[in-house]
Amino acid sequence: MVEPGAELAADVSIGPFCHVAAGVRIDQGTTLLAMVSVLGPGTRIGKNNRVFPGAVLGAPPQDKSFRGEPSSLQIGDDNEIREQVTMHRGTLKGGGVTRVGSRGLYMVGAHVAHDCTLGDDVVLTNLATLGGHVVVADHVVCGGQVAVQPFVTLGRGCFLAGGAKVEHDVPPFVIAAGDRARVRALNRVGLERMGVPEPSREALKRAFRILWHKGRPLADGVRLVQAELGADPYVAELVGALTRSRASRD
Repeated sequence: MVEPGAELAADVSIGPFCHVAAGVRIDQGTTLLAMVSVLGPGTRIGKNNRVFPGAVLGAPPQDKSFRGEPSSLQIGDDNEIREQVTMHRGTLKGGGVTRVGSRGLYMVGAHVAHDCTLGDDVVLTNLATLGGHVVVADHVVCGGQVAVQPFVTLGRGCFLAGGAKVEHDVPPFVIAAGDRARVRALNRVGLERMGVPEPSREALKRAFRILWHKGRPLADGVRLVQAELGADPYVAELVGALTRSRASRD
């Protein structure tokens, strides 16, 4: 069922038992395989996305303060959105928009809550759950059943191991794991996949050993890394994220 007022590009493919609401726009090459609900108004799906059965995109936010105000879900291009994935529209408190980037893989049962902002090349594995207002940078991978608390930021290229419960910001380029997740290691495989140059990968290895040296306060590690390795842009990104996160908690 495609309601009057929905805007579909000429080559959009709508499979059996799908529902596309009024006020939805779907761009070229996107396929809704079957039993997909795209609700609105205000939901925008870009080009060449594949959406699998049972996905619900653009439902109202799960926020008690929401009173039906205009809001939107904006999805980029070339995403694969698998079975039972849910992505909700934003709220006025978060600017009214939930944003999902391009080239992502959203596996079975993953959830993107209201007002989240996701970058490109993101992977949410089965049943990964993002609370409201979460920011996910490019190339982040969340393992199965990861749960991220509202207002947390996941730094570029970080990896969250399966079952991680994330209460605080995760720095870029690291692996975090555990119930009340903690930084465990540098995401070396992820750095290679991202195409980070070898000199920067070596600088990050050295920076990681300094920052998370047992018994050394993180603030002292930050000062040492800035003095020794701060010229490297990837190290500078890591240190900057740590500094901002620490400042927000102080």
